[in-house]
Amino acid sequence: AALQENLDKKLFGQHLVSRVVVKAVRGFLNNTNAKKPLALSLHGWTGTGKNFVSKIVAESIYKRGLQSKYVHQFVATLHFPHAHSINLYKDQLQSWIRGNVSVCPRSLFIFDEMDKMHAGLIDSIKPFLDYYELLDGVSYRQAIFIFLSNAGAEKITEVALDFWRNGRTREDIQLTDIQNALSVSVFNNKNSGFWHSTLIDRNLIDYFIPFLPLEYKHVKMCVRVEIESRGYAVDEDIVSRIADEMTYFPREERIYSDKGCKTVDAKLDYYYD
Repeated sequence: AALQENLDKKLFGQHLVSRVVVKAVRGFLNNTNAKKPLALSLHGWTGTGKNFVSKIVAESIYKRGLQSKYVHQFVATLHFPHAHSINLYKDQLQSWIRGNVSVCPRSLFIFDEMDKMHAGLIDSIKPFLDYYELLDGVSYRQAIFIFLSNAGAEKITEVALDFWRNGRTREDIQLTDIQNALSVSVFNNKNSGFWHSTLIDRNLIDYFIPFLPLEYKHVKMCVRVEIESRGYAVDEDIVSRIADEMTYFPREERIYSDKGCKTVDAKLDYYYD
């Protein structure tokens, strides 16, 4: 219930995300006989809410949210920076996951910047995501894996623009309109950590979840919520000014914010110092 409520209140313009994440997480947590861990892959441009959603998922399961000792975050450019160390990273990653799931079967692993991860590295965790009852005496079936990536964002925008140009609303977009094309696009993207990954090839990722690019009205919603969270009364003039300062694409139509809501916080600092 908390997961649904938080997504409804704080996530804007992402009807597919809200629907799929709540159903997937709730169903998995209520399943006493899961056959494999839950694996969600979140895709979209920067600022559309991927990190935000993984934070809300963590907060809905663990009292301390991202601060919980059972939540583990990996950032590709920070934790796996060097291509020549890929074999070392594979060993470290396997050992880290094995050790933490041994301590807490309901562990959450978040992999950020999948589009910047060295190809082949993520395949080292394939055994943990597969349909094994036990691996060396450890069951991974209660664990949750969330991957965050900008890869596939072009494909998502393509679908959203097609709907817009055909006079249909973004709410008309269904998961079936994007999911297959998205997984193929990510699988074939040479600049992605999922390039030709066995995780995709073996259908071990349960959902590829598209984050649609945000429109002007969604940016304004983000600004209002941020102002309220700082304890100020909402000034619509400031809301409009901040939304107007954002840059939008495609260049002619100017429909989508190219940074989503990413820089709203910093822009508010200028108005409320």
